[in-house]
Amino acid sequence: MGEITYVRGDATTPQGKGVKVIAHVCNDLGGWGKGFVLALSRRWPGPEAAYRRWHRERAKNDFGLGAVQLVPVDPYVWVANLVGQRGIRTGRSTGVPVRYEAIDTGLAALGEHALRLGASVHMPRIGCGLAGGRWERVEPLVTARLTARGVPVTVYDID
Repeated sequence: MGEITYVRGDATTPQGKGVKVIAHVCNDLGGWGKGFVLALSRRWPGPEAAYRRWHRERAKNDFGLGAVQLVPVDPYVWVANLVGQRGIRTGRSTGVPVRYEAIDTGLAALGEHALRLGASVHMPRIGCGLAGGRWERVEPLVTARLTARGVPVTVYDID
C-alpha cells in the first residue's frame, strides 16, 4: 500500500513525471470564486468553464454530490472537479458544507480514472478549506480510495 507524500508548494504546479491529475472539491451550487479554484482559474480557464457548463446542464448529466469531472489542461495534466460540498458557508450558516460521503464516492471514481490514465493525483487538503472539513477525516478516504489501490498521491501545503 502506498503512502501519501506531503510537500510544501502549489498544487497547480504538480511535481513529478508522467500524467498528473489535480483534484479539488467543488460545491453543488455551481459557484466558483473562492479558495483553491482561484489558483486553478489563474492558470487555466478550462476547469471553471467546464464546471459551470456541467452545473448549468445538470438536468442532462451526472452533476451532483460525489460526481467527478475530468478536464484536460495540458498534454499530461488533468483537473478533477469533485463535487464534495453541499452549498457554501454564509453568515447564517450552521455546520460545515463538506460532505465526507460525497468526497469518498468522488475519490473512488477518481481512482478509476487515475488507474486508467496511469496518473498520479495531486491536491491541496481537499474539503478542508472553505468546505470546513477536517483532514483527519479526509486523509483515510484518500488512502482507501487512491493510495491503497496503487495511485500515487501528493498533498500540497502552501508555504
